[in-house]
Order: sequence, then C-alpha cells, then structure tokens
Amino acid sequence: MKYGRTYNFSAGPATMPEPVLEEIRDEMMNYRGSGMCVMEMSHRSKVFQQIIDEAEADLRELMGIPDNYKVLFVQGGATLQFAMIPMNLMKNGKAVYIETGAWSKKAIAEAKKYGEVIVAASSKDQNYSYIPDCSDLDIPEDTDYVYICENETIHGVTWPKLPNTKGHILVSDQSSMFLSKPCNVSDYGLIYGGVQKNVGPAGLAIVIIREDLIREDLDPKTPIYCRYDTHANAGSMYNTPNCWAIYVCGKVFKYLKSLGGLEAMARINEDKAKVFYDFLDQSKMFTGTVRKQDRSLMNIPFVTESKELDAEVVAYTKAHGFENLKGHKSVGGLRASIYNAMPKEGVEALVECLKKFETERG
Repeated sequence: MKYGRTYNFSAGPATMPEPVLEEIRDEMMNYRGSGMCVMEMSHRSKVFQQIIDEAEADLRELMGIPDNYKVLFVQGGATLQFAMIPMNLMKNGKAVYIETGAWSKKAIAEAKKYGEVIVAASSKDQNYSYIPDCSDLDIPEDTDYVYICENETIHGVTWPKLPNTKGHILVSDQSSMFLSKPCNVSDYGLIYGGVQKNVGPAGLAIVIIREDLIREDLDPKTPIYCRYDTHANAGSMYNTPNCWAIYVCGKVFKYLKSLGGLEAMARINEDKAKVFYDFLDQSKMFTGTVRKQDRSLMNIPFVTESKELDAEVVAYTKAHGFENLKGHKSVGGLRASIYNAMPKEGVEALVECLKKFETERG
C-alpha cells in the first residue's frame, strides 16, 4: 500500500482500487480540459452526459446486460430500494421473501407496509449462518416477485445457487457482491446494489430492471422519485443525480474491464478468500460463523471464545495497520470485508497478523 494507506477491511464505505483513486486525484482540479472538477459541473452538460453514458455502457459490457433491461442510477442507497421495490412491483399486493440475515430482514419489514409478505424460508433458527433450501418453495400463483439478499454483509452468507422461483420474478439485493463475479442478468427481474461496498462512494444505488416491470399504473400517491418509470424515462436525470458517485463508479467499471472482467474478478476473489478461510479452518483460536458451502467471498465474519478476546484482536490488528475488523454492532465478533479492491497481499498480511496474535496468546 502507498501514501501511508492502511489495509481497510470496512464493510462500507469500503476500500477503493488505488489506480482509480490516482486517476481521480489527477482529474480533481480540471477534468479533461473542462476547467472544473466533476463535483462542480452541471449534470446537464455534454461532459457529464458522456460520463454517465460511458458508465452505463461499460456496466452493460461487464455484466452482459440484455437490451430489454434498463440501468438506473438512483440516489438513496440500497435502503431506499427496500421501499421502492414493493411500491413498484406489488401489482397483486403479495410477495415472497427469503430471510437470510439483517438486510433481508429489514427489507421484509419495509415491504410489509405495502402488501402481504410471505417469508417462505428463513435461517433465523441458526442466527442466519446458512442459506435455507429453496429448491421447492411454497409460492402462491399470484405472487408478484420473490426477493433475496444474495450476499448478507453482516452475517457473511451468500447464495451458492439461486432459489427456484417457479416462474415468478426474482429480485436480488447484490449490494455487497455486486460485480464480484459473473452474473446472468436474465435470471432476474431486478438486481440492485448500493455502490459503497464494492464499487464507489456512498449515496447511490444501481438498479438493473427488466423493461416490462417498469409500470406506470402505480398508486397516484407514490412519490415521483420512488417510481422506476421516472428514472427510466429521464435517463437517471429527473433531478440532479449523484454525479460524483456515478463518475467514480464509471472509473471502477473501466478498471474491472482492464483486469479481464468479472470472470477474472471471480478467480481473484476466490483465491484471496481461500487464504482467509484456510486460516480459519486450521486455527484453534478463530472460528468462522457460516456453514462452509454458504460462505461469502466478500464478507467474512469470525469469532474467538469471548467478546473480551474479540476486542483485544481488534485493538491488536489496528495497532498493526489493519482497520475496521470489528463485527457489526448487531452481531459482535469480528469481520473482514475483502471486496474487489482489497489486494490478496492485504488478506495475506492480515492472516499473518492473526497468526502472530494467536501464537503470542498461546
């Protein structure tokens, strides 16, 4: 790491690719001869229109997004989508949700304000440490959509296989795994992600939605900003968008393309996650909290024998240059988020630090 930078294992806002940060630094005062920073320029300018157009084109190429899907850049992060999804997609007033952790639980609570929510499967019985079997869910015929959080940031579980929705629309929150591996967009009706975990700065969600799901016959009381047709019809510029976040995300898309795209990213992520999980599986002090086949490649929660020892680990790692290893306040323990931008050497260095701690504590 350069410039005295630390290894940052935060779950979000998270570490960014250094080549991207360097590019942003170089363009900060004068973006490509425009005489201004992107933060200063009008979103109606030709210069910014080119930025957002390139960002969308690069994202479409990275993910292989079909032509019949819209890409929307929406302010508010993933949490706003908890409400926007039922507002826009609950045509019959009924949806099936799978409860696999803190974020799907919050989405369920929000969706209940807009219609009937059927929790068809849950892993709450074992503190969200696994993905339930969803090969034969009880899904009523008039269900509008089936909702999953494909990677739970707090509990560190990820879906090894998508649920059998029995022909119903699949909606997925991919916030903490977005662009970490190839994705067959056609398997979904809607994919969304808050970008501050794996792609860019906080304050933006990217929504990828099949065109036939963008409705105009919504409740007239639906806030205009909370309608997908508002964003789709205005090219994500109904109002001033999060220009800075879109600009940075566009840089990250180009960076991922330069690495070889999502297939290459998946290999990199599998490789570095293996380093950490191999350590956990042989350690006598540290234990992973997730069933092996459901482990996230992005967020790795783990624990020691006590809260006190967990706190010692956090202090020790911080003193050795590793930041944000404290688990989420709702679950405690420890957590290492190793998103796309975390280099393998960062994971290896952390493992060596934890091994040293374990040896010293004997």
